[in-house]
Amino acid sequence: MNPMKRMAAAWSALVVLFVGAGCSSSGGDEEDTPQPAPSASGPSTRPADGDTGAFRGMTLPSWNTHDYDSPQAATYLQQIAATGARWVTLTPTWYQDRVTDSELRTTEETASDESLRSIIRRAHDAGLAIMVKPHVDLVKGGDRAGIRPADPDAWFAAYRRFITHYADLAADTGVEQLSVGTELAGTSQDGARWSGVIAAVRGRYRGRLTYAANYDEYRNVPFWKDLDVIGIDAYWPLADRATTDGAQLREAWKPIADELAAFSERQQRKVLFTEAGYVSQRGTTTAPYSWTVSKSDGSAEQAAAYEALLASFDGKAWWAGVCWWMWDDWPDSGETAKHLAYTPHGKPAEEVLRRWWAHTG
Repeated sequence: MNPMKRMAAAWSALVVLFVGAGCSSSGGDEEDTPQPAPSASGPSTRPADGDTGAFRGMTLPSWNTHDYDSPQAATYLQQIAATGARWVTLTPTWYQDRVTDSELRTTEETASDESLRSIIRRAHDAGLAIMVKPHVDLVKGGDRAGIRPADPDAWFAAYRRFITHYADLAADTGVEQLSVGTELAGTSQDGARWSGVIAAVRGRYRGRLTYAANYDEYRNVPFWKDLDVIGIDAYWPLADRATTDGAQLREAWKPIADELAAFSERQQRKVLFTEAGYVSQRGTTTAPYSWTVSKSDGSAEQAAAYEALLASFDGKAWWAGVCWWMWDDWPDSGETAKHLAYTPHGKPAEEVLRRWWAHTG
């Protein structure tokens, strides 16, 4: 989820239901368990090899340089683990000024490498496996899907430097999975250049790789077979009006699940929901991608949406799991009041997660 969209509803509201996926599963085969990347200086403890399990995850995004090494970090990780999650996703972000630019840079909103190393150690100590999912955003806001560089060669050269930086860090810290990109629909159809980026990452990092395509982007991505798993940010609208009707929501997922199953078979890759989430606002199932659907409490609708996704996909052989967007904002950084935000913490949706996850292996 683009953090710049925290100021307004994102993406097109005219999108119709067509195909989708998410980031959590209680069933998984031994062959799907990612192996930690070799590391010369890995964490003091980490999930044992073969024990990272199906991807039952929660995103803990960063908005500032020192979020990940703040005193709150350890508390958040313990809370995430208490839901039954086995994975946490971290999102260091670099920025460019305009959609046509070729330069990527860090800002005061970019998590420092030191803070990333710190939270990776803490997450492993808490028994969590890790996906690092670097983001690129625009300094003045806007949708990263609109990035279309005027000089593609220069942009991809800059992007390769950016993503291999995190491949090195992931390899050095024993991170279990890395996303090579997130919702870059304006560039993701350039299969040749992306294959070159992925090859450069493979030369530095031996863990599992994915790319986090938006739900209306994934079918146009030509490089899935260069990766280990198909990643989809699963923000499909499920209703045309606010609802807590679980049967209706599960019915809405059926054609999406059918399309994803067929796509998975064609690509010979499992589908991971690299993001899925719902604000606790009335109407969230009509526009899951929006931070600002309404000003009315929708915690029951959020919980119903969590339940429907897990009930619709859990146990499907082609589904690798779900990573929910997102846990609590850092103190003083949230632009959406917690009782209306994406976090399930302290809401009925957290209890849904505990029922599905806490007692599964």
